[in-house]
Amino acid sequence: MTSKVKYDWYQTESQVIITVMIKNLQKNDVDINFYEKELSALIRLPSGEDYRLNLLLLHPIAADQSTFKVLSTKVEIKLKKQEAIRWEKLEGHGDLSLKHFTPDSMHMYPSSSHYTRNWDRLVVEIKEEEKSEKLEGDAALNQLFQQIYSDGTDEVKRAMNKSFMESGGTVLSTNWSDVGKKKVEVKPPDDMEWKQF
Repeated sequence: MTSKVKYDWYQTESQVIITVMIKNLQKNDVDINFYEKELSALIRLPSGEDYRLNLLLLHPIAADQSTFKVLSTKVEIKLKKQEAIRWEKLEGHGDLSLKHFTPDSMHMYPSSSHYTRNWDRLVVEIKEEEKSEKLEGDAALNQLFQQIYSDGTDEVKRAMNKSFMESGGTVLSTNWSDVGKKKVEVKPPDDMEWKQF
């Protein structure tokens, strides 16, 4: 029975979290001791057997700030790191090539999956795909206006806003020297008539 007990771990910048997958435990079934480079756990299983988990940790922890919680489906053990360094593995002997947390490593999440996904690269790919996508009709025209506005100078943006607002959406100009001097008149399409509401 004890060989079927599984545990897993992941880390944040300040903690290493170990989850021991055992259901239906009470708090008094679990005894965990924290040391600077060691974790010692004795868990009384519902079957009456004892499960021992002894880990010689890769890096030192702050034993007095480490905690555990007994939940309905697992035991969650939180080890407080002494330094904000990325642990390459849970157990072992630390070497001199310590990796400090960097923004790039923060986006890679430990997973049981064999495939990891770089979400930042995926966002860039989607944006590139949207740029190369061929739109038709109103969507293409709208995209053109958005691009002119986003690429334009402050004067171009001011001219587009003023002409559109003053004309009730019937005129769109990018020429501030023309639009800035006077009120923009309403110019409905040839087959339409403008009505003030």
